Amino acid sequence: MRSRSVVFWTLGIALCGLLAILGSGAQEPRIVHYVFKPLATALIFLQVWRIADPVNPRYRRAVLTGIALSLCGDVFLMLPKNVLASGFLLGLGSFLVAHLFFLRALTSDARLFGQPLVFPGLLLVGGVNLAVLWPGLAASLKAPVVIYMLCLVAMVAQAICRHLTLRMHGSLLAAVGGILFLLSDTLLAYNKFYAPIPLSALWVLATYYTALLLIARSVAASASQP
Repeated sequence: MRSRSVVFWTLGIALCGLLAILGSGAQEPRIVHYVFKPLATALIFLQVWRIADPVNPRYRRAVLTGIALSLCGDVFLMLPKNVLASGFLLGLGSFLVAHLFFLRALTSDARLFGQPLVFPGLLLVGGVNLAVLWPGLAASLKAPVVIYMLCLVAMVAQAICRHLTLRMHGSLLAAVGGILFLLSDTLLAYNKFYAPIPLSALWVLATYYTALLLIARSVAASASQP
């Protein structure tokens, strides 16, 4: 994808993301938020779809599937309970499977957890977060949240391990994207289950869209250069 096209798509995604953030504070029905939150993710999906020189076909297919599932998660999580009572669990499930597909992409050219200390280290971070959030979790959510945390940590750990093995620009993009995904989900969880975070929509969505965009850009073969 040419640099001018990349800039065009990135600006479009940033604009949609900004409108989604601004619309999140409106009263129901939050039409602007409901339109632009999934639209930003859809544009990231289309950007990956348009890449003519993927690093490898399996990597692109898995990333595309992960972004599509993230789009489903966006829709489920943003709907109010009076519209979809089980929206949080459906959103959590969508993102859980999305992380499994991202993990599949990240193992297409690198051994799983090739750097043995990374996964245990991140698992410790996840465990500390769970300990803080545990009292605020409903009983019905505790098992799903634990399973989700394990999948997310595995994806991020593999992204970091892959970069430490390959040392490529694209692997760095995916690793930073994974870390930002973990940060976004951590902020979301603390805001929902522990204590309100000022400007939470800004921090959660800004890190989320940046994470997806970096993972998307890692698909290009041009990003696989040292």
